Order: sequence, then structure tokens, then C-alpha cells
Amino acid sequence: MVVHIGGLVAVVCFYILILIVGIWAGRKQKSSEKSPDTEEIMLAGRNIGLLVGIFTMTATWVGGAYINGTAEQVFSTGLVACQAPLGYAISLVVGGLLFARPMRNAGYVTMLDPFQRKYGQRMGGLLFIPALLGEVFWSAAILSALGATISVIFTDVSMTASIIISAAVVIVYTLFGGLYSVAYTDVVQLGFIFIGLWIAVPFAIRHEGVGNIISTWPEWRGHMDKSQIVEWMDSMLLLIFGGIPWQVYFQRVLSAKSAKKAMYLSFCAAVGCILLAMPPVLIGAIAKSTNWSMTDYDIKKDITSPEATKLILPLVLLHLCPKFIAFMGLGAVSAAVMSSADSSVLSASSMFARNVWKLVFRNQASEREVLLVMRLGIFLVGACAAGIGILVSSIYVLWYLCSDLVYVILFPQLLCVVYVPHTNTYGSLSAYIIGFLFRILIGEPSLSIPTLIHFGPYVPAKTLCMLISLTTTLIVSLITKILFENRIISPQLDILHCLVNIPNEILPLKESTTIDELQQPYRITKPTSTTIGQQYLSEPIMMINNSYSQSQDTLNTYTNS
Repeated sequence: MVVHIGGLVAVVCFYILILIVGIWAGRKQKSSEKSPDTEEIMLAGRNIGLLVGIFTMTATWVGGAYINGTAEQVFSTGLVACQAPLGYAISLVVGGLLFARPMRNAGYVTMLDPFQRKYGQRMGGLLFIPALLGEVFWSAAILSALGATISVIFTDVSMTASIIISAAVVIVYTLFGGLYSVAYTDVVQLGFIFIGLWIAVPFAIRHEGVGNIISTWPEWRGHMDKSQIVEWMDSMLLLIFGGIPWQVYFQRVLSAKSAKKAMYLSFCAAVGCILLAMPPVLIGAIAKSTNWSMTDYDIKKDITSPEATKLILPLVLLHLCPKFIAFMGLGAVSAAVMSSADSSVLSASSMFARNVWKLVFRNQASEREVLLVMRLGIFLVGACAAGIGILVSSIYVLWYLCSDLVYVILFPQLLCVVYVPHTNTYGSLSAYIIGFLFRILIGEPSLSIPTLIHFGPYVPAKTLCMLISLTTTLIVSLITKILFENRIISPQLDILHCLVNIPNEILPLKESTTIDELQQPYRITKPTSTTIGQQYLSEPIMMINNSYSQSQDTLNTYTNS
């Protein structure tokens, strides 16, 4: 077994540093709040500063898959096909413009809160499934990427061991401090990424085997046939709009001190994504411009093979840079992986504890119980992601399919719940089922799912599925609203209890009480039977659940009660 002592020391020191920072951040939280509640753990008390917020928002996107994948795409298919940096940057801008302000003003705790407020607890629990799968498979993919990277630097070192150790470090400091630990470790990790990769680029580009990357521009620029334009556009739209409805994004938005700062976080993180994509783009270009026979790379192994291509960034670090620079680069890759893994683990466990455990199964759960479930969820999600990363070979494919489901199912529903007042649970449930069916029917060759519906070569299939899901929500909601409110259908048939046959219940969603929210007017929301006797909750008028104010009589009944 070949082990580079310097690299091993560098990685161990890095892991210890991250663990110390995470534990310190957890102590900072505990010192500021004697008995932290769910908001304190999940959202750092909505007290994340602008600078730390920008770092943690950027680090959430700039993960191991982001920097490794960017270098791989530039090397294998060219810059034109490298869509993630531009797509995610635009996604952050769109998210900041359309969703950051209304979501933060409403004082939600998780992304699923507005769904459960408007469509009911169980529908929100159903929407948790694609969100959970996306987070878990994303964490598994990036942990797997780290294992493969370390195996390049430390030949014959167990990939399983590297994944387990990385996951353990992430779980420990996330358990200890929640979003505080995640945010402050993101600052350190992003610094490692920026410094480690930018230092490596000058050394790699000056290697004797590397040609002039300006002269080789046509080789690493890539090209696109006319037949690929529609697919390219479909993928770009998926990155832009499918990159918004993720809890990792809204956890940062909702932790900001104000709605305006939540918007700024998104805009600044978009710039950060572009800046941090530049080093891996250059590394991909360097790899494409290299005569690998002039390096110490084993030329018996084809550098263009899929196994080598996906590891092109660590291969450049190892074979074109001095060893100590390669180890700094490895620290950057490790930082990128952990900065995304911890966010996904915390996000998935937060949604489960609040939106599934408390609001679906245990309405009367105390703060202590919810926190306990969340911490148990952190451990289980982290362990599950590590297990999938070790056992499953097609993690990226699974995550890719989950991303499609987030785009097709969650994005149109998020758009409706924020901007379309008349939508209801019937429309949401119908769109969930139809969107899922259409996405499966258009097939997925990488998972051996046959294509049963062909939309033609000039139609972006995934985007059309998303539009079908959106249209279904609007049409079914409108039809059911007309039928029930005009008594064309008996109120007793309102089995989802969202239009006329509304139970006398209170939805137990705790609102933020920061200064920004207290300065806004409030109105009473609907009551619930599971928590009769509790004080009615309030929310800003702009986010009132219109499904529960279908008539003035109904509203007066709730207000007077």
C-alpha cells in the first residue's frame, strides 16, 4: 500500500481543524441560548450574518461533485457542455428574485412549511419524499467522489474507509451545533477550496508536458450539434429552476436576519459559484492540453477512459503539481465534499423532524422531542448516505433522477404555493401523481427505464413534464374550487377538507418573531382539531392561505372564535 506521509498528515490536520471549528461553533450557539429550540438549531436563530451567510450559501453549491464535475466536463466534452456553474448561478439569482423575500417574510422554518400551511400536513409529508431522496443521494454522490479522490492520492487506501471517516466527521460536528456548525465550517472549507485550487493552477500550467491552453482552445471549448440544442436547453432549465426547491437553499434563506439580506445572499452566492468554477475549468483545460506521456502518469491506463476522466482533477494535482501542492488541492476537494454533505444531512433531518414527525405523526411533540428526532435523523441520513456511497455504483444516476423529480414535481408546486392563491390540495396531489408518471414514461436509459412516450426531437421533455405538472395544479384546483363552492358537488365529498368541508383545526407551525416580521400586519389563520385550545397562529397578510378564506363568513367564524 502506497501512502504519501505528507498528504496523510495534511488530510488528518484538515479534518481535525474542521471538527474543532464545528464544535466551537456549537459552543457559540449554546452560549448564546441556554435552551436552543428547533429554530436555533435548524436556522441558527435566524441570526446568520451577511458574510458568513454568503460563504455558507456558496459552499452549499460548490461541492466535490461541482469542482470534480466541472473539470471532468471541460476535459471530456468541452466548456460548452459544462452547464452546472452557469446554471446554478442563474438559479441562485432567480431564487433570490422570486422566492427569497416571500419565504423569509413569512417566517417559515423549512421549505415544506408553506405546502403544509396551504395543502395540509399529509400533502406536505408526501412532498417530503422527492426532497429527501434528492438530499440523500446528493450526499452519497459527493461522499463517493471524495473516496475516489483520496484513492488517487493514496494508492490502495480503502475507499470505504475514506467515506466512513468523512461521514463521521460531518455527522459529529453537525450533531453538535446544527446550522451554526455547518455555516462556520463552510467559511473554513470555502477558504480551503479557493486557496487550494488557485495555488495548484500555476504549478500545473507550467509543467513541461502542458501545452499552451490558448492554442488548444478549440480542443477544450467543445462544440454542439444542432440536434443537441434542445437537450442542452432542457438541462439548463432543469439546473436553473430545479436548483431552487431544495431545503439546503431555503435553510440559508430562512436563516438570514431579514428578507432583504436573504436576497443578497442569493445574489452574492451566484457570483461565488462562477468565481469558484474558474479553477476547475482551467484544470480541465490544462488536462486537455497535456501530453500525458511526459508526466509520471501510467500511460498504460487510458486517460480518456470513464474511470480516469471522472478523476481528472485529482490526477492533474498528483501528476502535474509538486506533492505538497497536490496535498493542498486534496484538502480543497475534501473541503468541497464536506461543505455540501453537512448541508444536505442537516436539511433532510430538519424537514423530517419538523414536517413529518411533528406535523404529520406527533402534533403534540415538544421542542425537546423534535430536536431529539432531528439529531437522530442527522445520524441516520449521514449513515445512509455513507452506506449508499459505498454500496451503489450508480449514485450519480440516482441523484440525477431525483433532481428531475424535484424539477418536475416540487418547482411547479412551490411556484403555485407562493404566487397562485386559488390552488388547493386536489390540484397539488393530482400534479404530484401526473408529474411523476410523465417523468417515468419519458424513460431513463441509465436506469434501464424504457421510453414509453416520445415528445419529438424539438421538445425539451423534462421541461414539458414540469409544465404538465404546473398546468395540472392550476386546472384541477380551479375546477374543484368551482364545483365545491357553487355546490355542484356536495360539501361532504370534499374528502381532502380544503375547500368547503374544512375541519376546525389549528396548524402547529411556529412563526418567526424577529423585528422584521413583528413590524408587519398579521391575520388569524385556520384552526386545527389536533391542537384545540392552542392560541391561533399568525402570519403576514401577503402569505395568507387563501384556501381558508373562501368566503367572508368562514373568515369571520375563525376570527370571532
